[in-house]
Amino acid sequence: MSCPICDEDTVAKFRPFCSKRCADVDLAKWLNGSYAVASQREEDMDADVSEAEAEQSRPH
Repeated sequence: MSCPICDEDTVAKFRPFCSKRCADVDLAKWLNGSYAVASQREEDMDADVSEAEAEQSRPH
């Protein structure tokens, strides 16, 4: 099995990662929103459309 962050071989202590650094990188991605699970709630879908429309109307 290889590390999902850097593709090196995993180490049992940090599995599924190869090091604490890669584990911390993965955690940071979750905490800053780089990883996200899409919502299927209708209210959230409406909010996404509203945000997209607002972004289009802003000047660059």
